Amino acid sequence: MPATTPKALEAEVSGDPQGAGTVRRAFASTRELSREELMQAPVRWPRPSRLSAPLQAPAKKMAAGLRSLGLQTVGDLLEHLPSDSREARTVAALAAGEQATVAVEVSSIAARPVRRRGMRPLVEARVFDATGTMRATFFNQPWLAERYPPGTRLLLHGKADGRGGFGVSHHALAVEPTSERPTADSADSAAVAHYPAADGITSTQILTLVQGARNSLNDVTEALSAATRVTEGLPDRSSALAAMHFPRTRDDLETGRRRLAFEEMLLTQLLFLRRRARRRSQLGAAVLDDAPSLTERWLHGGLPFAPTGDQTRAMDAIRADLAQPTPMQRLLMGEVGSGKTVVALYAMLRAVEHGRQAALMAPTETLAEQHFATLQRLLGAEPVAAALLSGSTPARRRRDVLAKLSSGELSLIVGTHALIEPDVRFRSLTVAVIDEQHRFGVRQRAALGERSPTDTAVNPVHTLHMTATPIPRTLALARYPDLDTSKLRELPNGRQPIDTRLVRGEEERARAYELVRSELAAGRQAYVVCPLIEEPQEVPAGEPGALGPASPVVMRAATAELARLRDGELQGHELALLHGGMRTREKQEAMAAFASGRAEVLVATTVIEVGIDVPNATVMLIENAERFGISQLHQLRGRVGRGEHRSSCLLVGPSGAGAGTRLRALVEHSDGFRLAEIDLEMRSEGELTGTRQSGLGHFRVARLPEDAALLELARAQAEAIIAGDPELGRPEHALLGLELARRLEGEELEPITV
Repeated sequence: MPATTPKALEAEVSGDPQGAGTVRRAFASTRELSREELMQAPVRWPRPSRLSAPLQAPAKKMAAGLRSLGLQTVGDLLEHLPSDSREARTVAALAAGEQATVAVEVSSIAARPVRRRGMRPLVEARVFDATGTMRATFFNQPWLAERYPPGTRLLLHGKADGRGGFGVSHHALAVEPTSERPTADSADSAAVAHYPAADGITSTQILTLVQGARNSLNDVTEALSAATRVTEGLPDRSSALAAMHFPRTRDDLETGRRRLAFEEMLLTQLLFLRRRARRRSQLGAAVLDDAPSLTERWLHGGLPFAPTGDQTRAMDAIRADLAQPTPMQRLLMGEVGSGKTVVALYAMLRAVEHGRQAALMAPTETLAEQHFATLQRLLGAEPVAAALLSGSTPARRRRDVLAKLSSGELSLIVGTHALIEPDVRFRSLTVAVIDEQHRFGVRQRAALGERSPTDTAVNPVHTLHMTATPIPRTLALARYPDLDTSKLRELPNGRQPIDTRLVRGEEERARAYELVRSELAAGRQAYVVCPLIEEPQEVPAGEPGALGPASPVVMRAATAELARLRDGELQGHELALLHGGMRTREKQEAMAAFASGRAEVLVATTVIEVGIDVPNATVMLIENAERFGISQLHQLRGRVGRGEHRSSCLLVGPSGAGAGTRLRALVEHSDGFRLAEIDLEMRSEGELTGTRQSGLGHFRVARLPEDAALLELARAQAEAIIAGDPELGRPEHALLGLELARRLEGEELEPITV
């Protein structure tokens, strides 16, 4: 509600009709307050403008350090949160040579000259806490003798000499000044905030500046409504900042962080939900609500297998989306081999049977070519005009494809970034499918829906985003809460379980190649995946955090491994090479040889991670598996197990501890969604929103997945706020709306393709 001004308060207590009938009582009492008592009560209002005051640094080097940290104003300083807190040691507990922080009080202090030429006088102080007394020495700062008179409480950071002396490297006024002398209990429980620092300024110096700006916490505005804070049990923002900057215990730091993290996630959820609401209110997309003809015929006669339950549910949701005048924005994620392409083709055929066009964009030529081949196979005898367009499409073929796109003669197009080049024009693009959407930039994803048709007005395009990487709920809430989602967890009938094993040491590696040779002898095929294209490298074994000594291990390269295997373990077998550095024709020839069975083994890089479907391949051997991420390994593993024969995935890594938790997770779990949760636990959530590395694009305070429960609370609160006040116009949400606009730094709240 609006703040009461002093004049308004005086008017009310003077009998102004506006305040008539209002009875003001003492806190926690039924006693009425007199006019005199009311007028004497302290009234304080925040003045946020004072937070814009420039920071004053006492030295140029410190000023440069502050600038490098992005700290230019008092408000910036208060938002520069500590990364940790350290317990202050007691004087009696200091050991010789130990670097420590102590909370003490000055009993005497004086400067004394130094005989060495050019040196300023030393300052020596007798300081004490409840456990003892020591001599603190400050170098080259003679003015401290006046700045820290007896009775001043200080935080000193430095080194004890073991003889009752303490060389001070950094110092600051004590964070909790008090008239009481320190006790043993207070000394033991003191906590000191520790800040991210930079060249020219230390954590202790930052603490000194924060201490000087402590009163400015009174000018911090509160974005959260009282109802929200009470519901979630949160302190106000000023108190949360105070708890982080001036903690009495480590628990204070976490209490303040949790409050600020909730606000951060609430603002992010509000942003996404407002985008979603605006998208749903946006009209103009083509309404595809005719009775299905082509799609029904294809599903029940042309498709060579029955869709799974998850596929059917996803197609039903897409059909409902396409029947609306608001543009579809749906994320389709699924287990490896769960049949996302079938669902994508259904969406595209809904456009075709309405006389319109559809496009599928993939991040690489290899993946685009595989998609095109799969679509042709799935279409069967259906008379649908389709084409492939990539950067290597010959000029004559390209001109023909572009002409047919602009005339509407082509119904389906599959391609790479070539689809968003300026000269590409559609007659009636209505459905766009973006595969492996995380490999495209935000503007690249949006550009496919902005290809101007030649004879009609530009209308919003229905967009289906696909990812072969399952996304756990926590990350989906953080990254994609403005998209509708469909999940494919069921695998089509006939998919074989994959036996995954760790291969460590040369003896196990030799047995792994025995398995490969036995599968080849049985008429099957195999993949050998390497992390490099050329020139093997020798690097320390293991992964960050691995236990035990790091022995050298060879990082295998596909080109060198091909030559070695031809003369070694796979001598006498037909091998093909595939990597991203090859020419398009060479890649096509390699894939054709492997798909036809002429090549028994495909030695490749991660270019085969997605989109490759050779049912006869039953072995996936991954060299230097410890160098890959969980999701990437799971995707590679999914290239086998697609036929009638049992398949194996062999993860070759260093002996000992170097195999790491990622490889063990692959052995223990086959569920991609569970692996995605494990993957999230091992890394940060990454950039979340926007087109820049700013705004609400990254959580500064919140931590995922640690704050998953807090994120759920923020989501529920955001939904409740948007349901009752979508534009944040109510008085209790006004400051929340201002804070959202401030953090966006002018970025529009229009829907952004994510």
